[in-house]
Amino acid sequence: MIDPQIVPLLILLLGIVTVIGMILLLRVNAFVALISAAMLVSLLSPGQFGEKIKRVAEAFGETAGGIGIVIALAAVIGKCLMDSGAADRIVRSFLKVLGEKRASLALMGSGFVLSVPVFFDTVFYLLVPLARSLWRRTHKNYVLYITAIATGGALTHTLVPPTPGPLLMADTLGIDLGVMIIGGSLIGLPTAVVGLLVCRLMNRWLDLPVRPYSGEPEIEPLADDQLPGLWISLLPVLLPVILISANTVTKMLAESDGSERMQQAANVTALLGNPNLALLLSAAIAMGLLVRQRGLTLNALGKTTETALMSGGVIILITSAGGAFGKMLRQCGIEESIQNFAGAGEQNVGITLLCLGFVIAAVMKVAQGSGTVSMIVTSGIMASMGITAGMLGCHMVYLATAIGAGSLVGSWMNDSGFWIFARMSGLTESEALKTWTVLLTILGTVAFGFTLLAARFLPML
Repeated sequence: MIDPQIVPLLILLLGIVTVIGMILLLRVNAFVALISAAMLVSLLSPGQFGEKIKRVAEAFGETAGGIGIVIALAAVIGKCLMDSGAADRIVRSFLKVLGEKRASLALMGSGFVLSVPVFFDTVFYLLVPLARSLWRRTHKNYVLYITAIATGGALTHTLVPPTPGPLLMADTLGIDLGVMIIGGSLIGLPTAVVGLLVCRLMNRWLDLPVRPYSGEPEIEPLADDQLPGLWISLLPVLLPVILISANTVTKMLAESDGSERMQQAANVTALLGNPNLALLLSAAIAMGLLVRQRGLTLNALGKTTETALMSGGVIILITSAGGAFGKMLRQCGIEESIQNFAGAGEQNVGITLLCLGFVIAAVMKVAQGSGTVSMIVTSGIMASMGITAGMLGCHMVYLATAIGAGSLVGSWMNDSGFWIFARMSGLTESEALKTWTVLLTILGTVAFGFTLLAARFLPML
């Protein structure tokens, strides 16, 4: 006879095996794998039999309602920044300010900033031609340039919303979006500095050739006079970050102050700092910038927006299915089982839980390749355990950054990012393993180390 306390753990294990097996062995799309696992877990969990599939759909809709608009608008912003030349302007301004001697810092900083609203693969497509152009001018430091881009882009992709993984983690773990932006940046910035040092060491140890693209011409950059100004280029990136963070800070001040004036200010920032409105304002600016720079007709702008929304729609489906999977794990009673095994519901076992989140995310990343899926599944598992700030001994944002750090570890040939890095950089599989895989493993480990330090010395952020 199976112990009833073990049944939820077996259901959890079966759900994880289903996700990994369908993605890795059957090559099924991540959305289909996650929604199938959610239905399987729901069917095996307690509840009225006729309601078990219905509650999966309800959980899917609840997650989509929380993150769908933000992801869709972020996709539009990213597309408009690329097509208008605003992203290119940001990169060139970094290079101009820092100079050629600090080109690696400029490329890393550009990747770090642009990967907040723009997906990693798009950022890498933009920046690699600049790295190749710098190499043609100096004939040195190519490994440094491409790994610096990877460092900046990968970190914000896994730690700072509105990229899908961090956005879904904030929603699943009940973290204020402004706090997630602040916490992710707090961990990401020092990790990026350490990462750049690692890139310099790699550049010194590895002498890799710069190969021409087979049958493809080098991408020719636009002239400076065809690009928008710096501040208008930065506005779509910075505006939502400022509005959302201002809402978080004002809300905290209103709770501690209690004055009527501060409460009124909090009401205003609650409206303007709502992620959906903040991203909508940013998207409107980005679309207007694209029309002004490229002289698009409204019909052409509509087609550009539709293209962006198509790519964002796939991400919404995957993240919402992951959210449904996490919510179904809660239905199976995993929270009670974990607390019984831990010995107490509010016992401070913070280090163990942070390590658990990091390890599960790393295992998921190695097993199925996608960092976003790793973050989605792991945050769902950890949320199903009923983990609270009291159990962690620190803010829940550190659990999210621990999971994000783990999702960087072990990127290899089953990760699309591995192939984007290898093909766009002109590297062989072996060379990509020596650079990309090693770099991301170090970044994930360092980010987790900074998470533990921040949880210890800034426990409530």
